[in-house]
Amino acid sequence: MTELTMPSPELAGTTPLTDNQLAQLAGIATSLSREQAIWLSGYFAGLGGTQAPPTVPTAGPDVRLTTILVGSETGNCREVASALAESARAQGIETKIADMADYKPRSLKDEGDLLVITSTHGEGDPPQTALDFFEFLAGRKAPKLPELRFAVLALGDSTYEHFCAAGRQVDSRLEELGGTRLTDLVECDVDYDDDAEAWVETIVSELVASAPAGGEMNFATPVAAANGATPSAFSKKNPFQAEIIENIELTGRGSTKETRHVELSLEGSGLEYRPGDVLGVMPQNDPELVSTLLERLSLSGDAEVTLKKETVTLREALTSRLEITAATPRFLEQWGEVADSSELRELATPDRAKDRIAYLNGHHVLDVVERHPVPGLEPDQFVAGLRPLQPRLYSIASSLAAAPDEVHLTVSTVRYSLHDTPRTGVATGFLAGLTGDEDTVPVYVQSNDHFHLPGDDTPILMIGAGTGVAPYRSFMQEREARGVLGKSWLFFGERNFRSDFLYQLEWQDLFRSGVLDQFDLAFSRDSAEKVYVQDRLRRRGREVYSWLEEGAFVYVCGDANHMAPDVHAALVDIVAEHGGQDSDGAEEYLSEMRRSHRYRLDVY
Repeated sequence: MTELTMPSPELAGTTPLTDNQLAQLAGIATSLSREQAIWLSGYFAGLGGTQAPPTVPTAGPDVRLTTILVGSETGNCREVASALAESARAQGIETKIADMADYKPRSLKDEGDLLVITSTHGEGDPPQTALDFFEFLAGRKAPKLPELRFAVLALGDSTYEHFCAAGRQVDSRLEELGGTRLTDLVECDVDYDDDAEAWVETIVSELVASAPAGGEMNFATPVAAANGATPSAFSKKNPFQAEIIENIELTGRGSTKETRHVELSLEGSGLEYRPGDVLGVMPQNDPELVSTLLERLSLSGDAEVTLKKETVTLREALTSRLEITAATPRFLEQWGEVADSSELRELATPDRAKDRIAYLNGHHVLDVVERHPVPGLEPDQFVAGLRPLQPRLYSIASSLAAAPDEVHLTVSTVRYSLHDTPRTGVATGFLAGLTGDEDTVPVYVQSNDHFHLPGDDTPILMIGAGTGVAPYRSFMQEREARGVLGKSWLFFGERNFRSDFLYQLEWQDLFRSGVLDQFDLAFSRDSAEKVYVQDRLRRRGREVYSWLEEGAFVYVCGDANHMAPDVHAALVDIVAEHGGQDSDGAEEYLSEMRRSHRYRLDVY
């Protein structure tokens, strides 16, 4: 069975249907096969007289269904999927984009051409929203796919040991199930643009070449923008220069960390966002680090280098174009050749993956060039091993309903020491230093569809630690502005009550006004026994389970390695204890919540 893509809620106003009719239609559409949908379109056309139905690809024996299946948390995969769909459409090939979070895995047996674009997170894990799809694909229920043609584009980060592991898993498993590759697996690092573009061109060429001779190509009907609005001209490739409105330290005296509240102006940008969305920030490297590198390399900042056919000064390249802090496997390989270093060349070999990752964790670019100097180095030799400077994504901590033309961030400044030298996070250090009236930040908005608010009457449980509280500030501002009646409960954790209770006065005001119904706090360093948000969840287990049974949505935002798994374990215990289930039953309870989009994670 093949899923159908229904209009988004934002498009409801452009149709003659009522909201209730749209909801009923969506329920019917998700249960239809492609052939049933085509029959139904003809049926409706007959009811409507002579008006022709929208063009639909003919489901004949010579037509293959083409689905673009996306597994993504940050939105990069969806961006590539849109580019692929547009390129295919230009060649007369109709495609359908499906998110793994919503895709019915049993539909695999009905697919003709399946184009998979997926990212990898942490130590080789698939995106959180795609867990059910990956479990089905790896399990015994996965169908044999002898008629399937497929291709996989894997996005990842080469500084992790299990680079692009999720994409490799899908690629090998589809082959095991009998599928035939349209083209080989392509693995992309964080600077994925060029490799992804080449993959798109290859795929479209393969699809065009294999199209039935004389077959009719079908084009989709253009869809108007939501509510007739014109999309903003600003995007990841063309960010908006947002002025700093305010940049203050949230943490108090004696805190062991520095967390800042940053307000940016979006006035004149046309950028809009919903609570739960993220802001992309294009940072610049620390000028002191740039100068130190130039000195160690004996290079002039005025020297010219070529980056993607554009000539810029070396200082500009190192300041705003290239990653110069964290070293990468590509840099080790390049510098090993330039410096004629047997140590680096050995680390770059495939069988030294664990050693390589350990070395990269303890050595930045500066450390590598200091330990392996190269006399007479040419500027182009140095930049050849560096990858492009990438944007950083931050949860938005405000609502446009409460702060029109503004976007707020909650940023924890990363500061640490490595080899007895103070170091600072690239983006957090950049943002911390922007306090002048004329300072600007290049930004763009990226939708985070899997972390948006539910209906106004739906209760929500918000669980977060540290800066993970940011999206919940936007949730509460939105709900307060709309006069929402649905219940809200916050679980927040940090180190110390006196110095680290982020937005303390705002939460207290929201509680007093009734916008926030309950909030529980966990400050791990205020007592001999450390207490975390998962401990507070267990303490309120009976009430938490009652909220789940009432249909509450659960949101988890924060650390992916510790906090999120610990919270999940606490929820399993709560469901098992208060729902009278064993651990397997409790896990399935939460899996069903995830499948119905009631269990939502935004972790990093």
